[in-house]
Amino acid sequence: MKSGPQSDTAWLAELCLSRIGFALVFTTYSAALPLLKTDWSMSASEAGLVQSAWHVGYLISLFAVGFITDRIGAKQTFLAGGILASASALLFAFFADGFVSGLLLYGLTGLCSGASYTPGLTLVSERFVAYQRGRAMGWFLATSSLGYGVSLILSGFLMPYTGWRGAFIATACGPLAGTFISFWTLRATPNVVHARGEEHIGGFALLSIWRNKPAMLLIWAYVFHSWELLGLWAWLPAYLAVSITHGGNMTVQAAGIGAMLTALTYITGMAGSIYGGALSDRWGRTKVILWGACLSLVCSFTFGWMMALPLWLLVAVAALYNITAIADSSVYSTAITELVPPQYLGAAYALRSLLGFGAGVISPWVFGLVIDWARGEPLRSETMAWGLAWTSLGIGAVLGPLMTLKLRRMPEA
Repeated sequence: MKSGPQSDTAWLAELCLSRIGFALVFTTYSAALPLLKTDWSMSASEAGLVQSAWHVGYLISLFAVGFITDRIGAKQTFLAGGILASASALLFAFFADGFVSGLLLYGLTGLCSGASYTPGLTLVSERFVAYQRGRAMGWFLATSSLGYGVSLILSGFLMPYTGWRGAFIATACGPLAGTFISFWTLRATPNVVHARGEEHIGGFALLSIWRNKPAMLLIWAYVFHSWELLGLWAWLPAYLAVSITHGGNMTVQAAGIGAMLTALTYITGMAGSIYGGALSDRWGRTKVILWGACLSLVCSFTFGWMMALPLWLLVAVAALYNITAIADSSVYSTAITELVPPQYLGAAYALRSLLGFGAGVISPWVFGLVIDWARGEPLRSETMAWGLAWTSLGIGAVLGPLMTLKLRRMPEA
C-alpha cells in the first residue's frame, strides 16, 4: 500500500463514508416510483423513462469525467463533482412536479452524479497495490449498496408522513454530507496526473482501448452485467410493493414497505461486493465474474414468476438476486486497472461507462414496456406481466458470460 498521513484503512473508510452520502439520491426515485406513477399520471413505460433519464445523465457524466480525470486528476474531479451533485439533488427535490420536469431534473441529477464513482475507483486504484485492490474496490462498491439501502429505508419511513417530496429532500442532504467528508478525507491525498503524449488524449486514447481486445471483452461483459443490475435496482421496490398489495391498488404504506424491504436486500448485497472482490484477489478475476454472472442469470429468469410466494421468501430470493448480481461489479472495476496502462485508465472507465450505463438507460424502459404490453393482453395475468419483464433482464445479460469465457482463454486474463 502507498503511504500517507492517514492509515489506508482509515482513508478507505472515510472515502466509503462519502460514497454512502452521494449514493443516497440514487434510489429515492425507485422507492417513490409507485406513488409518483399515480401522482404524475404516468404509464409504466413513462415511469421507467424517468429512471432512464437518470441513467442517460449518469452515463454522459461518467464518460466525461473519465477524460477529465485523466486531464486534471481523480482528486480534483471527485471534489468538484461533489459540489455539482449536491446542487442538482436539491433542485430535483424542490422543483420536480410532473413527468416532464421530473424527466429533465432527474436527468440533470444523474448528469452531476458521476464524479463520485469512476474517479473514486481511480483513487482506490492509486492507493492500493494489485493484490489488495480487489478487496478495497469491493468495500468501496459495497458502501454504495449500503447508501442505496439507507436511501430506501429513509424514504420508506418518511413517505407515509412527508410524502415523496419529503423523502427526496432528506436524501438530497446526502451529497452535501458526502462533499464535506470527501474534502476532509482527501486533504492530504496527492492529485495524480499521469504524463501523456498526444497519443494518450481523447479519441486516440479511446482508439487504443478499442484495439485492446482483452479490455474490450471485459467492457462488453460489463455492458450485459449493467443491463441486468440497473434494471433490477430500478424495478425491485415497485415489484415488492405490488406483491404486498397482491396486484391491487397501490398505497403509501405498501410503497414504503416495499422500499424498506428492498433496502434490506441492498444491504445484504454488500456481501456480494466485498466477498466478490476479495475472492477475485485469490481465485482470479474471470472465475469470480463467471460464477456471479451465471448465478444472477438464474435469478433473472425465475424471480418474476415468484410473485405469489410468501413475502418473506420473496424477499429472501431478492436478497440472493442482489448478492449474485453485484458480486462481480467490483471485479470488473478492478480487472480493468490490470488490462490497460494507467494513462489510459480514465478513458477505459469512460468507454465502459458509456456502453454499460447506455444499456442501463434502455433496460428499465424496456422492463416497463414489457409490463404495459403484457397487461394489455386479456389472457395475461399480473404474474405473467412481471415474469416476462424480469425475464427481459436475463435475455439482455445472457451474453456476458460468453464474453468472459473468451477473455478467460487469453493470456492477459
